[in-house]
Amino acid sequence: MSATATPYASADGYSAAGRPAVNTAPPRTRDPILSRLDTFAIGLAALLGGFVIREPAPYELFLLLLMALYVLAGMTFGRLAVALAGVWVFFNFGGLLSMFTMGDWKGIPLYLAVSLFLGLTSVFWCAVIHNDSGRLRPLMRGYVLGAVISSFLGVAGYFGAFPGAELFTLYDRAKGAFQDPNVFGPFLVLPTLYLLYGLLFRSISLAPVRAALLLVLLAGLFLSFSRAAWGLTVFSSAAFFVVLLMTAPDPRTKVRLVVLGALGLASVILLLVVALQFDTVSDMFSQRAKVVQDYDGVRLGRFARHAIGFEWALVNPLGIGPLEFGLLLGEDTHNIYVKSLMAYGWLGFIAWMFMTLITIVGGAALLGRRRPWQPYLQAAWCVFLGHIFVGWVIDLDHWRHVYLLIGIIWGCMALERKYLAEGTL
Repeated sequence: MSATATPYASADGYSAAGRPAVNTAPPRTRDPILSRLDTFAIGLAALLGGFVIREPAPYELFLLLLMALYVLAGMTFGRLAVALAGVWVFFNFGGLLSMFTMGDWKGIPLYLAVSLFLGLTSVFWCAVIHNDSGRLRPLMRGYVLGAVISSFLGVAGYFGAFPGAELFTLYDRAKGAFQDPNVFGPFLVLPTLYLLYGLLFRSISLAPVRAALLLVLLAGLFLSFSRAAWGLTVFSSAAFFVVLLMTAPDPRTKVRLVVLGALGLASVILLLVVALQFDTVSDMFSQRAKVVQDYDGVRLGRFARHAIGFEWALVNPLGIGPLEFGLLLGEDTHNIYVKSLMAYGWLGFIAWMFMTLITIVGGAALLGRRRPWQPYLQAAWCVFLGHIFVGWVIDLDHWRHVYLLIGIIWGCMALERKYLAEGTL
């Protein structure tokens, strides 16, 4: 297929900076009113992901309605979406078997129902993207808007900007419209990379707007005082920069990336120095910046619990039951791999590792292919890769944005399969 046949922004199929254009128009045959409703619904769903103060969150309720409407409207599910659904069925079946080992089920059926639903949201996002790659743009715009609003609330809460703002903080840490700073922070990383990409490769006329939005996200990330969020931001940004360098179409673009990357790093360091001039910020930063906190290394601390969990897994192939680990040891696993073994058994652990392997390997194979969805895939893949490491110190099985990341990556994998089969973008 010739370059002029691809639906990119310029005649040669690339933006002025040598990158594939991000904007992909919806199919022309779609009814204009339905197209607008579709764009609005996708964007709103992503935006609502930034507001999880109460459960069930608006995100779950709206997405449940949206999933039902799209299925009734005849949305198709490709092989990858079906395969991903199968992974979550196995994962949660492991949890069901683990539940049967418990004497008192308490709220476990509801917990597993939420786990299954969140898994199915990744299937939905995969199918949505597979059916129309143009949905990636409103999805990410909605995500960015939700993240910026939530981050603004967290920053405002930290500084007590208005009455009742403390609702958006926890233990003197910004948490935005979330229940936990350690979930709030990582939620902001994907839109941060998306805005960085826009600053590097999109229209310069909107650069001030993107820079302002990025500043809000970075402030929220920093004031969350979440070591996981800090590490995830640094790792994902570095990985994204390396991926962009490796897939840059020409030396000129690589030089531009290096120069702008250096300027961006210098700006972040300068902002950090300014922020640390505030005593309250400096004190909290000094406390939270320790790699190992006091509660990590003590007897039955975080790392000791990890070792105990792996030992228990050797003699409990069905696990010990969802949420049971925390009841027995006083704290939850804080490790998605131990959590999988304890709450979902060997079957759940295998399903989680299989999903992780396919997501990383399948996504990595497509990082260098110039498609309209390439930037979305690259950003989501780098952030998901970071979550694999974050998963060693925190549980991820009920993090909504993780399932969105999975859905984006699998959706892009499905788009590639469709492109290779049909020869059209």
